[in-house]
Amino acid sequence: MQIIFLFYDGMTALDAIGPHEILCRLPGAKVHRVAKKIGAIHTDSDLLLHADSTLADVSHADILLIPGAGNATTLRDYPETLDWIKTIHQTTTWTTSVCTGSLILGAAGVLKGLKATSHWAALERLQTWGAKPVESRIVESGKIITAAGVSAGIDMALALAAKIAGQRIAETLQLGIEYDPVPLFNAGSPAKANPDILKALHAYMNAAFEKP
Repeated sequence: MQIIFLFYDGMTALDAIGPHEILCRLPGAKVHRVAKKIGAIHTDSDLLLHADSTLADVSHADILLIPGAGNATTLRDYPETLDWIKTIHQTTTWTTSVCTGSLILGAAGVLKGLKATSHWAALERLQTWGAKPVESRIVESGKIITAAGVSAGIDMALALAAKIAGQRIAETLQLGIEYDPVPLFNAGSPAKANPDILKALHAYMNAAFEKP
C-alpha cells in the first residue's frame, strides 16, 4: 500500500506529521514524502522536514495526503504540482487533505461539486473551486476525505485506518500514541473562542492568506 505525502516549503508540519504517525504503521504501508526536489523542506514553524522522492518519481498512490500551510497557499505558482496532484488522484483509493490542504485540492480541480472542509478561517474559500464548504472535523466525499484545521488530521488518519485495516487496528494505533485529548482551554473552535481573540486571529490570518 503506497502512501504519499506531498511536501512543499511553507507547509504546516503537524498537518503531515500527525497523520504520518498513524498511517505509516498500517499493515503493508510504504510511505514516501514527495516534493518538487529531494531534500530539506522549510515548514511554516521553521521545522525542517525531508522529502525523499520527487514528483517525477511517483506515478500512483493508494493514499495521497496534502497538508495545508500557514499562508493558506493554493500552490497556484506551481502548476506542475497541481497537475501532478490531479494525475495522482486518478490512481488513488483515497485522496486526503488536512487543514488548508483542501484549498490545494480545490485548485487542482478535484473538489468541484463535492462537500469538503478546511481550517475555519479558510472554509468559505473552497467555493472558489466549486466545492461545498462544510463545518466538520472530517468530511468524506467519495474517495476524498478532507479534515479541518491541523489537529483534525489525526482524527482523519484514524478514521482512514479503520476503513483500511478495521476498527481494532485503529484503536490500537490511537492507544499507541495515547491520543486522548483533554484541552486545557475551551477555545479550539470559533464557536467556543473568546470573540476578541477570534476577531484578531481572523484578521491576522486573512492578511496572511494567499488570495484565491
